[in-house]
Amino acid sequence: MRSVRLIHWNAAEAEACVQLLADLGYEVVFEVFNANELRNLRETPPNAFIIDLSRLPSQGRDLGISLRKYKTTRHVPLLFVGGETKKVGRIKEILPDAIYTSWDGIGGALKQAISKPLEDPVVPGSLFEAYSGVQLPKKLGIMPDTVVALVSAPENFENTLGELPAGVTLRKQNRGQRDLTLWFPKSRAELDHHLERMSTYAEGGGLWIIWPKKSSGVVSDLSQTVVRKSGLDAGLVDFKICSIDKTWSGLRFTQRKSQSD
Repeated sequence: MRSVRLIHWNAAEAEACVQLLADLGYEVVFEVFNANELRNLRETPPNAFIIDLSRLPSQGRDLGISLRKYKTTRHVPLLFVGGETKKVGRIKEILPDAIYTSWDGIGGALKQAISKPLEDPVVPGSLFEAYSGVQLPKKLGIMPDTVVALVSAPENFENTLGELPAGVTLRKQNRGQRDLTLWFPKSRAELDHHLERMSTYAEGGGLWIIWPKKSSGVVSDLSQTVVRKSGLDAGLVDFKICSIDKTWSGLRFTQRKSQSD
């Protein structure tokens, strides 16, 4: 029996997908994905990866790119299911040879993908290619007539942001109402110490946590893995990643919804 690995970010919604795939005759492996599982996928790859894009499409995109980077998973058929048309279109620009389908069409798409695996799949150069050519304020979701708090930001970061949309107010103090917060913790200890307070600004996707890239030369014990885990442990969920410049990367967080929402 052919095995497929389903990636879905909501366990309750995934149940129907698992049943559908099982009814089609596949052995389905599913549990809510976390970054530590990537090694297991590389060591024991399935016959196909199915990534649902109805939730957290940026994480689905990043996982698809990661799977293409490793030799053991590169040639495994990669199927993306559902998602908003505009966001799926951006993923298609990066992974044009993956298969994009709906849950209604998954049976035929999966059969075709497994029977005709790619001989020379596209391997994107970077996780951050999704944002190539996009101005930084747009990457960060800075909208007109909003207040943006810069918390512990490096000197002259306003220059890095460049031209802002009309009516944007930048605030350097970590107090008062704001629509978006860009937070630059200096260390893991600082991140964990202040995260409970800072998480209150994540409602509606309003919190970016930003750390220095390893290639930047800035000394720090922070990384994408560390930041994501700390956020998840604090009841947040990340839904967007951004390469800000040669020095900084960031994850955008929102407050996790309960299963009943």
